[in-house]
Amino acid sequence: MRQDVDPKQQPTLNRLTANVPPYAWFCVSAVFHYLGPSLAVLLFPAAGVLGIAWFRIASAALVFAPLTKPWRTLGQAEPATRGLLLSLGACLAAMNTAFYLALDKLPMSLVAAMEFTATLLVALYGLRTPRNLFAVGLAIAGVWLLIDVRWATSPVGLFWSAINAALFAVYIILGHRVSQTGADAGIKRLGAAMFIAFVFVTPVGAAQAVTIFANPLLVLAGIGVGICSSVIPYVCDQLAMSRIPRASFALMLALLPAFATVIAAIVLAQIPTSRDLAGVALVMAGIAMHRPR
Repeated sequence: MRQDVDPKQQPTLNRLTANVPPYAWFCVSAVFHYLGPSLAVLLFPAAGVLGIAWFRIASAALVFAPLTKPWRTLGQAEPATRGLLLSLGACLAAMNTAFYLALDKLPMSLVAAMEFTATLLVALYGLRTPRNLFAVGLAIAGVWLLIDVRWATSPVGLFWSAINAALFAVYIILGHRVSQTGADAGIKRLGAAMFIAFVFVTPVGAAQAVTIFANPLLVLAGIGVGICSSVIPYVCDQLAMSRIPRASFALMLALLPAFATVIAAIVLAQIPTSRDLAGVALVMAGIAMHRPR
């Protein structure tokens, strides 16, 4: 017979996630999903695309290290768990690098559209009812209205964007597996995976990153990219994933274009058109109609 656990005896993060709706964590993640890359693009001329990718992962690993003690997590993990963390770390390193290489050649809207296509496949995999299929259809229609999907003139950019989209779907799958032990253990494992990602990305981007070490302001900006792009959103993803089925989380990612519309209106004064608002409404309707298993 299962014994109920006293909430006071649960890890702090598990208690926190139990008291906060998982969708709130997702909303925080969605906001920083666009704020972080916006700052990163501004730094490309100073440190290079690969250098900023290194700063993103290195600064995130630095923040996670004293809080999650990745060396202890890896040392105590079973072989299967260690393999999962190794896979997630490699995915994070490759995904973030491909994402920035794509942003260097393509508009963010097109990269986001391709990213959503891959996550949609994850959501479709978890579908069990016609109602959920209709919900995904609404979300697709909303995203189609929100984003003017068009072919770009950069085959290289399209290549990296496709790689990023595929790896983003892999991140959802692996991240959800990591989160199944609870938010507290999930974030400790995330810290270990980020340390592994740092090992993978260092040979690729460190050479460009060191070119701005003599400029403290640029170094601080690079650290800010890591915190905004890889600490806050990934932690919030774990807090949400620990309580949301994988397919539901994948479908919720359809909200990202809606958040992009709102952020653009506030930060860049890009007022949404009636078509944009209709797209947001359809995406919201799809999320509301979707019923997890």
